[in-house]
Amino acid sequence: MAAGSFLADLRAVLRRRDFRRLFATRLVSQGGDGAFQVGLATLVFFSAERAATAGAAATAFALAFLPYTIVGPFAGVFLDRWRRRQIMLVVNLVRTAVVVLVAGLVIRGDVGLVLSVLVLFCLSLNRFFLAGMGASLPHVVPGDELVMANAVAPTSGTVAALLGAGVGYAVRRLGGPTDLSNAMVLLVAAAAYVSAALLTLRMAVDLLGPSGRPGEGRPGPASPAGELRGVAAGLVDGARHLLARRSATTALAVIGVHRLAFGLATVATILVSRYVLSVPGNTEHALGVVASTILAGGLGFGLAALVTPVAVPRLGVRHWIVTCSAAAAVAQGTLAFVLALPLLLVSAFVIGLCIQSTKICVDAVLQASIEDEYRGRVFSFYDMVYNATFVAAAALAALVLPPDGYSRPALLVMAALYAAAAVGYARAGGGDAGAGGPAGGRRRSGAEEDDTPGAGTFG
Repeated sequence: MAAGSFLADLRAVLRRRDFRRLFATRLVSQGGDGAFQVGLATLVFFSAERAATAGAAATAFALAFLPYTIVGPFAGVFLDRWRRRQIMLVVNLVRTAVVVLVAGLVIRGDVGLVLSVLVLFCLSLNRFFLAGMGASLPHVVPGDELVMANAVAPTSGTVAALLGAGVGYAVRRLGGPTDLSNAMVLLVAAAAYVSAALLTLRMAVDLLGPSGRPGEGRPGPASPAGELRGVAAGLVDGARHLLARRSATTALAVIGVHRLAFGLATVATILVSRYVLSVPGNTEHALGVVASTILAGGLGFGLAALVTPVAVPRLGVRHWIVTCSAAAAVAQGTLAFVLALPLLLVSAFVIGLCIQSTKICVDAVLQASIEDEYRGRVFSFYDMVYNATFVAAAALAALVLPPDGYSRPALLVMAALYAAAAVGYARAGGGDAGAGGPAGGRRRSGAEEDDTPGAGTFG
């Protein structure tokens, strides 16, 4: 029934020409994101010439998530000043050029500081693109269809990213374990980005707003710097408002604990896939193990969107969060006693289902318990916490995991984190805010926009 509802929503919004054009741009660009991430992952973790380490993983994830942690909350300052259609056009053209340059460095074997800076810059641009997508939706669908559009766009974008990753993986398999094949995958991403840029030309320059830019009918702030200072102050206000509401604070604590466990498990999965569960020295086999784990976790993520709307009305938000956290603890802890690929895939699926189901509920709790005038600032703070905890977990993994990634004590700690989230939330009595859906309009957070199944759950 939930799947049928999703398809009905998709058909409804696809009737609108402007939405179709924006949607196509999103799908092609996020397909490029998937290929780009595969190209980087194979370069850093599954190259025959380079050893994968927990420290390298921590650095890679810091590069990947810092734009969402730092750049994300401030992106709106510029999205409300510049034509969003032009932002999408320029961002994709610049990303094309940057990725081609990165591919050139990879072919030369120049994998160092310059490449890291370019990757960070490219991912920061992606933050602007995705935020611009969310801000543009009200210009291409009427108000009564915004909920549907917000429901289908991020989910479809995630599917597109997975498909792009699949194409990148296939190119890598055909090319073999060389830097040249990594560069070929990156060029696939560049082709997707330039295609997305061309697709934006099908939309009118002013179609996506903003309406009434500074100097066009309403006075604007004195300078972008003033707005940036205002955003920083708003984040502090949002944090204070959040901390004053017990149900929202406990819900955010749950998602923070989940992200700590998930970050640790992601690094462990990469290392275990290369050094424990694959043929020694065979990086292609190791890449296949990780790809299978991502697929299993992705299926769990997708199923969460279908199961949660059915489970919450029956169990309530609080009981569903507790159930999911407990199930994730069992799935994670099992791997401490039996490590085998079939069990890893089952664990990845279960944890993907549980952590995404929990996040959907946490979003609903925050939306229902936060006053509307604070909701944007609270969700910006939420996005920062969501991504910063993952980066912190990856850094911690570099300190506590052995070279091959497999540590029974570490796995039990990950399981204990999920269990602590279940017990803590049950004892806190988080309430069932949002059990019937978010209060008021459905507001998608930046974290929701960017949710894609991670490389592992080691689980």
